[in-house]
Amino acid sequence: MSAEAVGRHMPSVVTLDDLTAMSAADERHRYELGPEGVLSVMPPAGYFHAVVATALTVWLATAGVPADRIAQAVGLRIPGRSGGVGGRIPDLVVWSKAQSDGVWLPVADVLLAVEIVSPGSEGVDTVTKRAEYAAAGIPQYWVVDQDAVRNITMHYLTNAHYTARATMPLKWVLNTSPAEYDLF
Repeated sequence: MSAEAVGRHMPSVVTLDDLTAMSAADERHRYELGPEGVLSVMPPAGYFHAVVATALTVWLATAGVPADRIAQAVGLRIPGRSGGVGGRIPDLVVWSKAQSDGVWLPVADVLLAVEIVSPGSEGVDTVTKRAEYAAAGIPQYWVVDQDAVRNITMHYLTNAHYTARATMPLKWVLNTSPAEYDLF
């Protein structure tokens, strides 16, 4: 199907309900919406994402983070500067407390959002989402690269902007305690 044919059926303003419907109808893509209304369409996460997200989840759970405070690929409502609301789906989220059920959860209790970079998503993951998550007040944002070492760059919120405090190999991080990264 051509982009023109798809575009003819798109609403003039895409909402989070539209994203939910699009995701339900199309398992081959992942849909996100920037808070200023920019639609992102990406392929679903692959094996690399799953292995890294699972390793980080096990690491957190082994350290005592309750399962109801850790989630993979769950939607977050991202408030925008102009009053709009976007929807992002980080690869891993850690909350300060359990959340109620829903498709697009608020960011108020998020302690950490993790994005695992895919080919083609580098700009969105390292620039766009970093700015959006900082503006939303998420205290920590980690970006996992697809390099051979799977480096994690850890960003900490300072004065409404992220500061990169460390870049470490995934294997190194997994041999430490989550408490070392101010996650509790």
